[in-house]
Amino acid sequence: MDGGRARIRVRVEGIVQGVGFRPFVYALAVRHGLAGCVGNDASGVFIEAEGSSAELARFRAAVEREAPPLAMIERVSDEAIEPVGQTEFVIASSRGGGQRATLISPDTATCVDCLRELFDPADRRFRYPFINCTNCGPRFTIVRDVPYDRPFTTMATFPMCADCAREYHDPADRRFHAQPVCCPACGPSLRLVDARAKPIEGEPIARTAGLLADGLVVAVKGLGGYHLAADAESEAAVAALRSRKHREDKPFAVMVGDADAARRLCAVDEVEERVLAGPRRPIVLLRRRPDAPLAESVAPGNRFVGLMLPYTPPHHLLAREFGRPFVLTSGNVSDEPIAYDDEDAFGRLSGIADAFLFHDRPIHIRTDDSVTRVFRGRELPVRRSRGYVPQPLRLARASRRPVLACGAELKNTFCLAKGGYAFISHHIGDLENYETLRSFTEGIEHFRRLFDIRPEICAYDLHPEYLSTKYANDLAGAELVAELVGVQHHHAHVVSCLADNGEAGPVIGVAFDGLGYGTDGTLWGGEFLAADLAGFQRLGFFEPVPMPGGAAAIKQPWRMAAAYLDAAYDGAPPEDLAVVERNAARWEKVTAVARQGVNSPATSSAGRLFDAVASLVGVRDVINYEGQAAVELEQRADAGEWAAYRAGITGGATSGDPFRVRGADTVRAVVEDLRAGVPVETIAARFHRGMAAVIVAGCERIREATGLSTVALSGGVFQNLLLLEAAANGLVEQGFRVLLHHRVPPNDGGVSLGQVAVAGTRDRAS
Repeated sequence: MDGGRARIRVRVEGIVQGVGFRPFVYALAVRHGLAGCVGNDASGVFIEAEGSSAELARFRAAVEREAPPLAMIERVSDEAIEPVGQTEFVIASSRGGGQRATLISPDTATCVDCLRELFDPADRRFRYPFINCTNCGPRFTIVRDVPYDRPFTTMATFPMCADCAREYHDPADRRFHAQPVCCPACGPSLRLVDARAKPIEGEPIARTAGLLADGLVVAVKGLGGYHLAADAESEAAVAALRSRKHREDKPFAVMVGDADAARRLCAVDEVEERVLAGPRRPIVLLRRRPDAPLAESVAPGNRFVGLMLPYTPPHHLLAREFGRPFVLTSGNVSDEPIAYDDEDAFGRLSGIADAFLFHDRPIHIRTDDSVTRVFRGRELPVRRSRGYVPQPLRLARASRRPVLACGAELKNTFCLAKGGYAFISHHIGDLENYETLRSFTEGIEHFRRLFDIRPEICAYDLHPEYLSTKYANDLAGAELVAELVGVQHHHAHVVSCLADNGEAGPVIGVAFDGLGYGTDGTLWGGEFLAADLAGFQRLGFFEPVPMPGGAAAIKQPWRMAAAYLDAAYDGAPPEDLAVVERNAARWEKVTAVARQGVNSPATSSAGRLFDAVASLVGVRDVINYEGQAAVELEQRADAGEWAAYRAGITGGATSGDPFRVRGADTVRAVVEDLRAGVPVETIAARFHRGMAAVIVAGCERIREATGLSTVALSGGVFQNLLLLEAAANGLVEQGFRVLLHHRVPPNDGGVSLGQVAVAGTRDRAS
């Protein structure tokens, strides 16, 4: 280019609001000696820059190359326009109106610069619990509308003082146009009160630490809702929290002050530390050290502990003041959504918490903590929520019309898609009560407004009794969507894995979970599919057995043991089995009901087979949370045992003759070892390795029939690392390419993404 004067108009799309993008562009333009302007609008960031052609070219390249750390640029476009003779560069007022296409940043952990100020006695924000800047702090949980400017956030009621305003308007300051900027003189404040809302004297953080040290339970208001905190080293405190929260066994998350403290409790490798200490700050499932000074009630019967590091200034202050690990679990009673509104929190949590540490900055949308673990150097999400949402995923194939996917019933998320973006919601929870359903519907309305998406297609699960399915039908009945698309549950699982990896298929899809409604009206859950984004063929499955009592069999795994024993021994299992003796009072009645098919739907579920084996070996007859029997069976397995039970496979691998896996064969092998006195740890390991062997054998059959050699593993059962490792290794050894989840969970939290991808693909083909 020559040195003549020129002007360009640049548009930047992606996560570019609330992340310091405008001050970055301003400083960049000044550095290159350019005039013009930068501002926000409903589509992202607009720039006009004027100067020499050479400097404009350098500026244009640097916009992408040097973007702020929290920015996620999706697209940059530019065009030449006529110079106007402008002599300075300014930040323009935000523009409203137009079709919204901007993306909102997730909430981000306190940055190192803010932390340094937080603990600097000479800084005016010393120990101020709401310190933030353009590189950190609340985003998604406080935004009400776009553009992302202070009037459209829950900070609108806190006018900036003169000092904060000076920082906000100074292009050289780290808080230049940081929308939540505040200080002790003008921002939110913390308060500590007892369960009757009576103020507790003293500095709130120090007094909270004292209450925890005394063994009390404190409700703490965070970014996306309330948590319940207790001393993680005190058995009495953790047991009291369990009793009040009605959470008998499900593990609690624990917060520690830093990575060094995490290493004192758990084994932490390099990747795990990077995830643990990264800006998203999820709960990370880590292997517990035998000498970790944690109360047994924190994670009973579990080798893993969910640890997280502080991600807000109050967390940092409390962690430093308390000096020990503390439980930090969702502020709710079991099965309810997390409390986020102050009045609601006091109403629902006053019977659990002895005190409340809260503040006066409203939370606009409730958002649970994310949960993840590391597998083979990559994240394997368990729950995708705070810190990740609402960052969208790119679809392999853009949808033609906007799509809403309503997700599943358990671990519900919904998903909205427009163009090439899929916006997966925060964790909603199990859609089994009014409060969670309201959270679901309110969340959909918020996403629709925030991303300006008016869905024309609504995708839903085939199960007729799911509340998400009924919601979809209600939309169609009210003519709020033009088309409904039913997506089979396990097809959605496999496609979610495809979408997670940016692929379109076809693949061999192995979908193992608790259950999902099949196209034949039975309950599936141990499925081998040939699938792509548009459709699937069921080429193999576990031989169905009855679920005695229906939903009761999920909560009482001994019922599945009874069903499998009945199938394995033609109604005459050995009489000396402990599981029969433990449940003798109801055994005959339950098996009779199962044989008659009364309230005993047939299921091919792999998850229910895990339940049956867990009960057979005495691990768990009755569960207190979903998947507990399988989780505890995995914990008991001897990692050094390499033998595997063999299950027969009958039939072919074509659409006309899908093969069947004889789960009853595995049960017979378990019984033989039990009666021979083989340790439970050995049996558990042989069962897991047998299930992995079945996966490999089933995929080999399908490869022979179809030529497919890529396998996608999805469904809640694949949260089991022992099974996942053995299956993935076995498949790779046999020449398969294996796709795993790394951005969305393999459990039902990823189903909505699969539904969106299926519905969008079918729409493109219509």
